Amino acid sequence: MTRALLRVAILGAESSGKSTLAAALAERHGTVWVPEYLREFVETRGRVPVSEDQFFIASTQVAREREASALARGVLICDTTPLMTVLYSRHYFGGEDAQLAALAAGTHYDLTLVTAPDVPWVADGLQRESEAVRQLIYRQLLDELAARRIPHHILHGQLEQRMEQAMPLLDQLLSDA
Repeated sequence: MTRALLRVAILGAESSGKSTLAAALAERHGTVWVPEYLREFVETRGRVPVSEDQFFIASTQVAREREASALARGVLICDTTPLMTVLYSRHYFGGEDAQLAALAAGTHYDLTLVTAPDVPWVADGLQRESEAVRQLIYRQLLDELAARRIPHHILHGQLEQRMEQAMPLLDQLLSDA
């Protein structure tokens, strides 16, 4: 009997090291990771998303997770989830539509890791706004995780320290499965 694929969500505000951590965790576990689709969206379209793009972005992220599941080995590392799209929709557009809210509510992960905004903020063209927004989104994320009662672990420091914090959590998840 094969065990179910475990899914790890890596959440955090802009420029907080999510992608770097996702790639490192996937490499360490010999599996794949799902990059944040928003980055691709901004790069290929040459613009930031508008309100009407939010559900498309989040649903594409989830579709990419489904596609990557076929290649994953035991665990799938997900660089962001629809929940982050909800938070940014609230910040930039005053709320989220019903489809996006339902998608975020219906998407679940076995482990949620949050990258603290304690690495240097780096401007990234169209996609990143400011250190102040990064801090605000981080606080909103923690509040939202608490409100939804989603267990999570906050990772601090540079990549090496984050890996030291994340690996026992991932190892425990895999041994419990």
